[in-house]
Amino acid sequence: MEAVALFSFAASEADEISFQKGDIIKVTEMEDDSCWVTAEIQGKRGYVPENYISLLPYPWFAGRVSRLDAEKRLCWQETGVFLVRESESAPGEFSVSVSYGERVEHFRVLEGGGQYCIWDESFCSLNRLVDYYRTHSIGVEKVVYLRDPPASPGLLSQPGRNPYPNPYKSSSQESLPSALLHSHPSHPEREPSQRLHEPVVGKPRLAHALCDYTPPQTAHLHFLRGDIIDLLDCSSSRTWRGRCRGRVGIFPPEFVQPLYH
Repeated sequence: MEAVALFSFAASEADEISFQKGDIIKVTEMEDDSCWVTAEIQGKRGYVPENYISLLPYPWFAGRVSRLDAEKRLCWQETGVFLVRESESAPGEFSVSVSYGERVEHFRVLEGGGQYCIWDESFCSLNRLVDYYRTHSIGVEKVVYLRDPPASPGLLSQPGRNPYPNPYKSSSQESLPSALLHSHPSHPEREPSQRLHEPVVGKPRLAHALCDYTPPQTAHLHFLRGDIIDLLDCSSSRTWRGRCRGRVGIFPPEFVQPLYH
């Protein structure tokens, strides 16, 4: 899955990766008992500190959901409503279940060499695959574009659970993609250190743009989907103030996803 860098990080070991604040990072493995995650940046794989990044939201991921349960959740939803789940037949891989109205179709996601595909197109992450099939038909005999599930807590999430679970976070290697089983061994010496500063919990300092915002007003902050915005003032419920692409301005908070840590 994809994450955004909250802070810049300079690698001090050969198996670590450097990155800059705002970079988009592909997370390939997370462990419950580690403060580090395995990630990939521009084709290079290594360790990055978990408290320096924030996973981007993906409300379409349902986790370990059976094929039958997916059909119960999606049947009679509008055509294109979908969820991504861990595959039952191939542990560690994923399937995309899509509503066709009166029935549900399941598409297995093939993974190899860090690439994901359903048909001919390959993508570096599940996020990119999902985004592609929002504007390109995932169906062959019928044109079907993926569309977000309705804002219903019963469709994907369960009460009391994180609505944005991480598919790579598991207590067993059996649930990890096969290509990741030979990744770096665990490093027991990788413990929290003073050089990994802890962000202050409270108001968010960064936000991820969920869509384009290009109003005609000059006082407003213009940004594009995927931009990382420095939050300067988020005290109001109607407008926030931030900095992006060298400009400062106000914008409606519903256009962004705050990045807490």
